[in-house]
Amino acid sequence: MDVGVLLVFQNYHENVSDEEVFLRDLELGVLAEKAGFDSVWSAEHHFDDYSMCPDNFAILSYLAGRTSKVKLGIGATILPWNDPLRVVEKAIMLDQMSGGRVLLGMGRGLAKMEYEAFGIPMDEARPRFNEAAEMVLRGLRTGVVSGDGPMYPQKEIALRPAPNPNTSWDGRLFAAAMSPDSVPVVADLGVQMMTFMQFPFEQHAEAINGWKQMFRDAQGVEPGPPVIQDFVICHEDEEEARRLAYEHINRYFLSVIKHYDFAGKHWRETKGYETYQAGADMIREAGMEAAADAYVEANIYGTPEQCVEKYAYRHELIGDFLPNAAFAFGGLPFDEAEKSLKLFGEKVVPEVHKMKAKTPAAV
Repeated sequence: MDVGVLLVFQNYHENVSDEEVFLRDLELGVLAEKAGFDSVWSAEHHFDDYSMCPDNFAILSYLAGRTSKVKLGIGATILPWNDPLRVVEKAIMLDQMSGGRVLLGMGRGLAKMEYEAFGIPMDEARPRFNEAAEMVLRGLRTGVVSGDGPMYPQKEIALRPAPNPNTSWDGRLFAAAMSPDSVPVVADLGVQMMTFMQFPFEQHAEAINGWKQMFRDAQGVEPGPPVIQDFVICHEDEEEARRLAYEHINRYFLSVIKHYDFAGKHWRETKGYETYQAGADMIREAGMEAAADAYVEANIYGTPEQCVEKYAYRHELIGDFLPNAAFAFGGLPFDEAEKSLKLFGEKVVPEVHKMKAKTPAAV
């Protein structure tokens, strides 16, 4: 199975500038290719130290010039915040600059503070995503973008540079599904599922296997492998790995609660996000400390051997998947993040490769 690195550009360090954090994380993307990873992904987030990556197309354009073979994952472009015409233009251009290395993920966004800053009602998130996703997928495949919907009316326009007629996007298109409502949408779009680890894997496996069946029913073919994202600590010493995980994955979890306002009660009143209220209620009932500890256990930490064992267990439950790992988060010292990435690349990636699936690219 192919293994990726996710860059999140989180500044939870003391007395370190945003610029230094951004540039150090960017170098992890270059290091990922040298360390044997198959892809590098960048999230899209705005206006918060939670994740400072407002233009992941620009980030990956830079990495395209600094690398030669690693695949470049948009993970994801948040469609309600972006003009679908521009998304298609930038995806085609990045793909051509990189020699067909782009993996394009789409999402609808979850943070109230980001929606408010853009002046977009969260109630419009689902219809905006659905309308834009159809336009993006059609545009990538045809080189022509058009739309007659209420959110993104667009007269038919042919794109230049035109897409390479010999380039296929099959197996390179993804959409995030972080709630039960999103799973059938991803299946209907005919793209591969992306998800972040939040719960015990058995719970995620149920949703992923459900998506696979919905995909078969909707598309009449087998789905490609889903992308599964973890926050990872890999260390030769088991106890040190656990200590670092419970400090820094725990801190990342608290940043999630803050950024998305999961302690709030607005989810129930926000159209399309009602199912998130149940999760928010569960966190309050369990208590923040217990919820944070459960989040640590849902992600990947340990010695290289322990990390491999956890991936092998997941493979038994869902078959092929594409594991992604974030190594810099929660104020983890830069040197520790780099060591973790290198050790994971040396000892975990080769073992995960033996578990099978490959992501197609246009090259």
